[in-house]
Amino acid sequence: MEPWDTNIRILKARYPGLAEELDREPEFPRKILVEKSAAGDPTLIIEGIHVHSPRDPVREGRRLAAALTGGGPLVVLGFGLGYAAEAAAGARPERPLIILERHGAVLKKALETRDLGEFLRDRRLVFILGGAGEGIAGALGLFGGSSPGEGGPPELLKNRALTRLDEAWYAGVESRIRAWVSREDVNLATLRRFGRRWVRNLARNMESIRDLPGISRLAGCLAAGAGTSSGPPVLLVAAGPSLDRVRTLLPAFAERCVLVAVDTALGLVLEQGVTPDFTLVVDPQYWNARHLDRTAAPGSCLIAESAVYPPVLRRPFGRAFLCGSLFPLGRFIEDLVDPKGRLGAGGSVAATAWDFARVLGTSSVWWAGLDLAFPAFKTHFKGALFEERALAEGTRFIPPETRSVRALRDGQPFWAAAAGGGEVLTDRRLSLYAAWFENRFRRYPGIRNRSFSPGGLAIPGMDLADPEELLALPPRREEINRTLGEVFARIDREFHAPARIQERSRAFWEARKTLLEGLEGIKRLAEDAGDQAAGACRAVQEKKPVGEKILAELDEANRRIRSSAVKDVAGFLFPAPSELEPPLENSPEPLERYLEFSAKLYRSLAETVDYHLSILRVFSAKASKTSCR
Repeated sequence: MEPWDTNIRILKARYPGLAEELDREPEFPRKILVEKSAAGDPTLIIEGIHVHSPRDPVREGRRLAAALTGGGPLVVLGFGLGYAAEAAAGARPERPLIILERHGAVLKKALETRDLGEFLRDRRLVFILGGAGEGIAGALGLFGGSSPGEGGPPELLKNRALTRLDEAWYAGVESRIRAWVSREDVNLATLRRFGRRWVRNLARNMESIRDLPGISRLAGCLAAGAGTSSGPPVLLVAAGPSLDRVRTLLPAFAERCVLVAVDTALGLVLEQGVTPDFTLVVDPQYWNARHLDRTAAPGSCLIAESAVYPPVLRRPFGRAFLCGSLFPLGRFIEDLVDPKGRLGAGGSVAATAWDFARVLGTSSVWWAGLDLAFPAFKTHFKGALFEERALAEGTRFIPPETRSVRALRDGQPFWAAAAGGGEVLTDRRLSLYAAWFENRFRRYPGIRNRSFSPGGLAIPGMDLADPEELLALPPRREEINRTLGEVFARIDREFHAPARIQERSRAFWEARKTLLEGLEGIKRLAEDAGDQAAGACRAVQEKKPVGEKILAELDEANRRIRSSAVKDVAGFLFPAPSELEPPLENSPEPLERYLEFSAKLYRSLAETVDYHLSILRVFSAKASKTSCR
């Protein structure tokens, strides 16, 4: 059987989408040859450049694979005939591989030339062909990327000849990979800085999980109904500088769209005499809650995450819904009491707003104020809290202009393509948000996205629109009000029925009891294991024998902790292993280092669990007194 027949049969069985993509692959625009190397194996030549060694491509592939040292996903930039990727898969069978090839014709040539059956049967493979390489973010997310505990950050295996032939394309892919890794770094830094605040907020807001319905009950409410070609569009209002261009048009827009405002833009929307249908608040920080100062929107529906700053849930909104918690503590209670429905978290409330529009079932999203850049060196719309705060806190030595410059400078700024042509200043953080949007747009191609921001960052999948296009749509406000009113009435009947309230109340108190007992159990296990590991470490230092019983007991403690229903809650504030290792004594004895590390690990776990317990007990006592009254 020819190599192509073997390979394509496996592809059709395991990767049918890839097989179809190869069938549609256009003719390769470059001269491509396959020759026999000195060692007898085929080697590839493109435009006169050897893609693999002309002497021994198999040996070259093994040498490249042997130089790999990481444990995270391996990203192969340029597959060629697959020698290096195949060697890497053979050396580390458990390691996931993500293969990016600019031209499907190159992969097709490999399948015609070499029998790659054993390699293709590996279920850890992901292939990304052509396009803009935008699939890399989704692939890294599939395998964990650089998340703690997932084997480390991705490692690159480059075919230098292929990456030089399409240098710009592969450079773009590498930029996307760096953005993904940076996102995880930002997440870890944010967790270290704000993690305890999130736990405190959740402890104070926990009863809202019992008392407020979830956004899953709104799912699909804007989808096209019988006799209609499409459901109403959604206008998402963010807080970028371009919002100033259309602020006076918001009343007219609201007649034609379901209007969703992010918290940072709520004040401006209300100033225009418009009450948004929905207002999103998901950031747990105090200063984020200040965006709601001097606002009252009793006609708007609050969409919040259960870790928001507690006063947010007491603001004068007409009604409130929760989205699924981003944090283990909230998810634990939700799963046992009332699952809320998850929304995507791209690091920005605007990202969550888009995902909320998707959940509503719309097929058309318009954007006002989404720039993800600094057009004309502006950071937000005129009159935003950021600007007012800078003016209020400005001094002779630190005027407001200094704060603006710092905002532009401190995010590692760079120039990128603007939506309306030319370039605009953006930064690393905003480019991460743009990558999230791009990935999401690609994942849900049925939603058309249009923006009124020519000076904003160009995002694949987002079309530039003129405000007149939206104003040309027919008014649908009566239909929107009727639709939302019917949905809210149904939810009130179902969620607030006396039997449902009693059922959730019982589940809520059982969940709290299970949570506290589980955390107390993990704390005892961690304290005992930490003491055992420290004692065994001292014994090793004193040249005393350490029995296998100690190691078996530590293994048993690990097993019991991992099997606990509350292990994710317990580990939320736990430091990354890399943070525990540097203070260790520089001992050459492996057993001593293992025991010393284990002692630090268990004691750190006990401390983080104790923090959760101390916070939860305080608010459990307050909640019990309230319920008694």
